[in-house]
Amino acid sequence: MVIEKLIKKKKLRVAGLMSGTSADGVDVAVVDITDNVVELVAFDMFPFPAALRNAIFGLFKSDSLKLEDICHYNFVLGEVFADSVIKLCKTKGIALSSIDLIGSHGQTVYHNPKGRRYGQKMICSTLQIGEPSIIAHRTGITTVADFRPRDMAAGGQGAPLVPFADYVLFKDKHRCRAIQNIGGIANVTYLPKNCKPKDIVAFDTGPGNMIIDRFVGLISDGERKYDDNGKMAARGTVNNALLNEAMKHPYYKLLPPKSTGREEFGWQYCDMFYKKALKKGLSKEDIVATATALTAESIAMAYIKFLPKMPDEMILCGGGSHNETLIKMLREKLGKVNILIMDELGISCDAKEAVSFAILAYMTIKGVANNVPSATGANQPVILGKIIPA
Repeated sequence: MVIEKLIKKKKLRVAGLMSGTSADGVDVAVVDITDNVVELVAFDMFPFPAALRNAIFGLFKSDSLKLEDICHYNFVLGEVFADSVIKLCKTKGIALSSIDLIGSHGQTVYHNPKGRRYGQKMICSTLQIGEPSIIAHRTGITTVADFRPRDMAAGGQGAPLVPFADYVLFKDKHRCRAIQNIGGIANVTYLPKNCKPKDIVAFDTGPGNMIIDRFVGLISDGERKYDDNGKMAARGTVNNALLNEAMKHPYYKLLPPKSTGREEFGWQYCDMFYKKALKKGLSKEDIVATATALTAESIAMAYIKFLPKMPDEMILCGGGSHNETLIKMLREKLGKVNILIMDELGISCDAKEAVSFAILAYMTIKGVANNVPSATGANQPVILGKIIPA
């Protein structure tokens, strides 16, 4: 009965929850959705306590990981995600009962789109934690979660997930647009002018803030999490020899559809990169500048090699959209492409990922296929997510 009511209701108020590869905290966006019209009502980000963030990063270390920890923190994060929705409602003066639906991405702890052999088959897999049954029960709100697996069941990579939301929000009759998210991992959604979902090109371009953040953490002995506004990189000089060596990583040559994550560009990769930089005698600022240039260069190269043509506009979102040095590098490398910050179009660049999962949850409840096979490699459009009725 609960789901039937949601299906019939024309306007839904949806809370979208997102915790990305940087594992900084929970982004919560509340939006009102009617058909394809999306209005942001409220947004906030609730940082993870230091001890919890450290525990989450411990889940990425396969050599010391305990199954009981995955089990435990799956439920812990369910509680944290639920609390974040409740806190947002209290601080913004929104009645919790006014929210019809929650869409939760969860926290990815492992993503293997390449697959592993089982008998005669290669089995691709992914795991996001943040138990949705806890979210639904604590909030009393029907919850949609675990969006990646259905796409993978249909032969896709389970990523990127947000191109459908990008299409809803930013398709344009007259302009070709690239929606460039720069979170821990950077991903692009290419929307030709006047496009249909089948025309979308989308993929992960490579590392976004992940390597930069790790280097800043190492340099500051954990006192800082990121390069504020790109100030440290701005004081440094890019080491082209190290940059060119880093750009030889095989991921950059793979044809889309493709996706990546901490498995390829996580701490092990970062620490190896960092040691090479120290051996070359780079200053702290030079190391961060070179990591920032790697993000810019990998994005620019992906556009040149894999997009049908250069977009008229690049619309930036995610944490990287606050890094002025990174944006300057992108402008230098992409020339005539007009680079905009998503806020200029009326949608918070920080809220956009959470808004995307609100949109995906809405489409799931309405029975609308919300993957993009041209982006994920799936063999057909499918409805993503698992529904936990309140």
